[in-house]
Amino acid sequence: MSTSIDIAFIGGGNMATAIIGGLLRQGRAPTSILVIDPVADQRARLHQSLGVQTAEGPEPALSQATTVVWAVKPQQFKDAALTYAALTAQALHYSVMAGLRTNDIARLLGTPRIVRAMPNTPALVGQGMTGLYARAEVTVREREAIQEMVSPTGQSMWVQQEADLDAVTALSGSGPAYVFYFIEAMMQAAQDMGLSAEQGRRLAVATFSGATALAAQSPDEPSVLRERVTSKGGTTYAALSSMEAAGIKAAFVTAMRAAQKRAGELGDEFGR
Repeated sequence: MSTSIDIAFIGGGNMATAIIGGLLRQGRAPTSILVIDPVADQRARLHQSLGVQTAEGPEPALSQATTVVWAVKPQQFKDAALTYAALTAQALHYSVMAGLRTNDIARLLGTPRIVRAMPNTPALVGQGMTGLYARAEVTVREREAIQEMVSPTGQSMWVQQEADLDAVTALSGSGPAYVFYFIEAMMQAAQDMGLSAEQGRRLAVATFSGATALAAQSPDEPSVLRERVTSKGGTTYAALSSMEAAGIKAAFVTAMRAAQKRAGELGDEFGR
C-alpha cells in the first residue's frame, strides 16, 4: 500500500462503487480507500476509474481502516468474516448485505460496533434511499460519520428497530424493481396503442420522474394529487377504475408484504 488507509471495502460491486464515488466527490483522497475483491477485472476497473487502492485478499493495511464497509454477497460473509475479522477489529463496520442481522454479523466479526444499511440501486446516480440501523454500541459521532458517508448517494432514514429494515427492504430496497415493472407495462401499452417502444419508454420515465418530483415537493398527500387529475368519467378515471376492479392496489400491498416476509427469512438463512 502506498499510503495510509482510512476506509476499506470488502467487495467492490455496484453499491461499493456508488459509495466510493460519493466519498471522492466529498474530497476524500482515493489513495486512502482500499477495496478488497477477488476478481481481477473488478479490481482493475476500480483502480483505473476511481484511483483507489485494491487488493485480492488479506492486506495488512486493512488494520488501519477506521470504517470497513461489507459489500459481499450475504452467503459469502461467513467465509469473508473468518478471513478478515482479525484485521478489522478496530473498525466501525457498515453492512450493505441484504438480510444479515447485526447479531450474526457481530458474532462472526467479534465486535458489536455495526451499522446495517438497506440501500437501493438509484444510489448509483445519487438518487438512492438508504435505510439505516445502528447498534447501541455505535456512538453519535460514528452515526454522523455514516450519515455523511452515504449522503452523496441520495437520501437516508434511520430506524429504531432492526426488524424495521425488513419493511424498508420491501418498500425501497426492492422498490426500484416495482417502478421498472410499471415502466415495462407502460412501454407494452404504448406499442399496443401504436407508439414505438422508445416513445413509450420516454413517456413512462418522464411521467414517473415528474410525478415523484411533484409528490416530493407538494405539501398535499398523494391521494389528493391523484384526485386532482381524476375527473369523474374521464380518461384517468377509466384507467384507475380498471385497476381497482383488477385489485391492483391490494395485490401491490400483498406483494410488498411478501417481500418483507422474505427479508426476514433471508436473515434466518444467512445467520446460521
